[in-house]
Amino acid sequence: MKKPSMWLAAVCAAVGLSAAANAKAAETVRFAELNWESGSLITEMLRYIVEKGYGLPTETLPGTTVTLESALAKNDIQVIGEEWAGRSPVWINAEAKGQVKGLGDIVKGATEGWWVPAYVIHGDPAKGIKPLAPDLHSVTDLAKYKDVFRDPESPDKGRFLNSPTGWTSEVVNGQKLKAYGLNDTFTNFRAGSGAALDAEISSAVQRGKPVLFYYWSPTPLLGRYDFVQLQEPPFDAQAWNTLTDANNPNPRPTRSLASRLSIGVSQPFEQAHPDITGFFAKVDLPIDPLNQALAGMSQKHQDPRTVAVELLRSHPEWLKAWLPADVAGKVQGTL
Repeated sequence: MKKPSMWLAAVCAAVGLSAAANAKAAETVRFAELNWESGSLITEMLRYIVEKGYGLPTETLPGTTVTLESALAKNDIQVIGEEWAGRSPVWINAEAKGQVKGLGDIVKGATEGWWVPAYVIHGDPAKGIKPLAPDLHSVTDLAKYKDVFRDPESPDKGRFLNSPTGWTSEVVNGQKLKAYGLNDTFTNFRAGSGAALDAEISSAVQRGKPVLFYYWSPTPLLGRYDFVQLQEPPFDAQAWNTLTDANNPNPRPTRSLASRLSIGVSQPFEQAHPDITGFFAKVDLPIDPLNQALAGMSQKHQDPRTVAVELLRSHPEWLKAWLPADVAGKVQGTL
């Protein structure tokens, strides 16, 4: 009787191990579905490598920046492919509690701010455009140029194109309008989506019209057109805190926090997958080829997944730098 019992125990143990292995293999990694070009492209690159290199299925969940950061803190999603770490109170609070972590510095030279087309300041003789705001250099100069950026729906004010509602930058920009004393002279026009913001800016540029807007890099738009970023006061950490708090009645002026793009992960995911988070920490995307890929994706209306595969195929050196040799080989074999 002992031998059958031992045999049965061994079989049960083997079945248990097999079930655990299958459960591990079937685990789905949930990524944030980011609704801006660089975010969607980077997300698809990471998903492809996780699927092909580490054998885990993935899916994406949509949401605003704030809801996705909250979901990451609860492990309802596991990865945010492009996290502007340290910008929102939700992220800062979750990071302080050890619920989330920003891995790596994935795009060097990223920036954000307020921009205008260069022809607004310098003109464009080839297109017959005269300078409309020749002395516009800083956000503090905007008050005297509100008529240049006239809002068609509120002609007595200028129009500032803000990010979509739900983005952390939308709150910051709204507070900046108050801090710079522009709340009474400019309307805070919020785009319905990242694509709508792009369309509004592109339409103005193609018609040679003045437009004042918030934007960031890496993006296709900044590589496609000639824009000038307006100067802002030097960064002040205490003033920055007043800008990220939508309820602060007295926001103070400062340029935005220096950009650090990371890959955001939940604490349980980091503990369960040190191999994948180790890869995330090594991701380094040169901004020039990234901007070129984003420009092509936008102009050709390509799917982010397609462009992600093309980028990985064109840059095998990235896989070698980010991944162990065996994992890089698996991914390369699928390309």
